[in-house]
Amino acid sequence: MSAFDDLLAFQRQTEALSSVAERLGWDQETVMPRGATEQRSEEMAAMESVLHERRTDPRIGEWLDAAKPETPAEVRTVELITRDFTRSSRIPARLAAELARVTSLAQGDWAEARANEAPDEFLPTLDNVLMLKREEAAALADGGDLYDALLDDYEPGITGAEVARLFDAMRPRLVALRENILGAENPPQALKGHFPHDTQIRLARACATAFGYDWSRGRMDIAVHPFSSGRWQDSRITTRVVETDPFNCLYSTIHEVGHSSYELGIDEDYAFTPLGRGVSLGVHESQSRIYENQMGRGRAFTGWLFDRMHDAFDGLNVADADAFYRSVNRVTPGYIRTESDEVQYNLHIMMRFDLERDLIAGRLDVTDLVEAWNGRFLKDFGVSVDRPANGVLQDVHWSVGLFGYFPTYALGNVYAGCLNAAMRNAVPGLDEALASGEAEPGVEWLRENVQRHGGLLPPRRLIAEATDAEVGPEPLLDYLDEKFGRIYEL
Repeated sequence: MSAFDDLLAFQRQTEALSSVAERLGWDQETVMPRGATEQRSEEMAAMESVLHERRTDPRIGEWLDAAKPETPAEVRTVELITRDFTRSSRIPARLAAELARVTSLAQGDWAEARANEAPDEFLPTLDNVLMLKREEAAALADGGDLYDALLDDYEPGITGAEVARLFDAMRPRLVALRENILGAENPPQALKGHFPHDTQIRLARACATAFGYDWSRGRMDIAVHPFSSGRWQDSRITTRVVETDPFNCLYSTIHEVGHSSYELGIDEDYAFTPLGRGVSLGVHESQSRIYENQMGRGRAFTGWLFDRMHDAFDGLNVADADAFYRSVNRVTPGYIRTESDEVQYNLHIMMRFDLERDLIAGRLDVTDLVEAWNGRFLKDFGVSVDRPANGVLQDVHWSVGLFGYFPTYALGNVYAGCLNAAMRNAVPGLDEALASGEAEPGVEWLRENVQRHGGLLPPRRLIAEATDAEVGPEPLLDYLDEKFGRIYEL
């Protein structure tokens, strides 16, 4: 066997073990007994120790030096393994294991504090997580910017300064659109009523099927914070149910189907290699957001959904499919990021981005985080946070150490805006298919132009090649102006 073959054989086992570790995380968030948190934290730490040892094995360096990749896929594989080997080698084994142990425990602490509306119960844990993440960032940054080192884990090739410039460019149009909408004279009617749990789940499964979810390689469960997990032949989704708000369940489901379908749509030849997973969190989010919003919240698909909801719940308080479409896209200054409308969603992300940059840089102490969050939320959204679960405790990300993750949500929206413009040109009959509950034409276009490539191309190059255009925020902002201008008669 060649050095490249040896490298791939070793990497295959590492990827398989990583998948097992991911499955442990899925289990913890869905079906694990609540009393097993401490045991799970030790299991996660042990798995991370094994993975870290493999990722930093000196033989990887030797194989990389001797490898002679020939095809573009082989060259990219070597590039990604080199990147992972370099980053992993900078992190002490002790730190890697401790991060896995502490963040596993912190998930339980966050969930408990959220249920108790008690941030003081969680902030000491968060402070410990933050300390470890700063240590990790310092090891990775090698003298550079700490936040950039963490961001590079989720969106390779972009910096915090670039993200800040992008957000500064987007914010004025988003704020202006929101202000025009909130001042409109004829806002959409809110959907109201009682929507039983089991009926919502049945409809959620129907929506997942409409978007091509492969139930032979996936499943759906309930979680506090919806997520997807897995790759290759096993990618699972979760959702949550609020019996006064069926859109929470249905659109969380469609969103996670987008994530999961990305993993399931990658070329099967890339399985158990670095190419066999989504290339970045921003690209991943582009898939979930374009499924959820540009296709799922469009007039065509909501017409199909209206008929099914009307039958399932014995009528709705909105008069017809047009009123239902407006209700689905209703803009209100709510607290929860995951429930936010398309207009305000990126403003939620911009707030979190600024706060977590300050936390990592040491400009903001954890003890002052609640006050900083509440003050910034009031400034940005004009509403006072009413309770911690609607404020600083709403997101799981910081508890599990995902600093640098939040901006990828907005990057995903930007990528989705670019992809939607290209997809509409390439698939002129898409709305006709969506109106009959069939998203396959759009899903197939995304699978061919984005999903199948896995990690083959860097994030922005992938989007640029898929759309044959420069990546920027204008397609997203133009789409929002046009869509909500019509809905609100601006």
